[in-house]
Amino acid sequence: MNHRSLLVVILLLFSAIAQAQESAAPTAPTAAAAPAASPAPETLPNYTQTLLDYFMEGGPVLMGFLAGLSFLAVLLILFYTFTIRQGTVVSDKFMNAADALIRKQDYLGLIAVCNRENECIARIVYKTLDFATKNPTASFDEVREVTEAEGTRQASILNNRINYLNDIGRVAPMVGLLGTVVGMIKAFEGIGKSSGVQHMELAPGVAQALITTAAGLIISIPALIFYSIFRGKVQKLIAELEAAMTHIMALLAAQYKRANYRASARRDAGEAD
Repeated sequence: MNHRSLLVVILLLFSAIAQAQESAAPTAPTAAAAPAASPAPETLPNYTQTLLDYFMEGGPVLMGFLAGLSFLAVLLILFYTFTIRQGTVVSDKFMNAADALIRKQDYLGLIAVCNRENECIARIVYKTLDFATKNPTASFDEVREVTEAEGTRQASILNNRINYLNDIGRVAPMVGLLGTVVGMIKAFEGIGKSSGVQHMELAPGVAQALITTAAGLIISIPALIFYSIFRGKVQKLIAELEAAMTHIMALLAAQYKRANYRASARRDAGEAD
């Protein structure tokens, strides 16, 4: 065998070995032979919920109580909007009528006007004139004490009326906090009874427990804002009520002085005779 024949045999041998290796190894990874891919992360659940879902998760009892507070707060805000105004405390119409009737000393006519009007100043004037007519011998200082007492009572009624809205603003977050505490207690009790609970499993329970606190704050914040607005209006109306009372009492004081002057003049005339 010459060298050329030996070289051909060697080349054929290497070619056979290469073909054997190629047939033993896969040419391309197939789907079956490919390494198992890492499992895809679980998709997060869709947390889009309605108000009814939040209501049920927060607890029907506490959420129902908070809903009742919310409804009551809306009613009070509407009621105060229409009742806490100048026309319900002091009106120019009543003051003009009272001024004219006091100057005429027509106290019975003014009492009739007070009975027809539903204003704070009308109630004060009615109490004053009712005491003065039933006690003709009473001094002006005694009449003024009755007026001041009734004025203090009317001012207290105005202040106490808006305090209901303040109470709702303070109670609502406390009720919400109570619901959160109860929810947290239930969540931690579930952790204690089960094993291997991770923090991701605790998150839904904590979120559910915080629903009542959020609801309480949603009710409390607007209630306190409107309470501050109505409190400013009440203070302004009380100042106007005090000014109207001072005007009425000044007119009555002038009439009392005139009546005393006439009485003293008649007494002096009688003594002279």
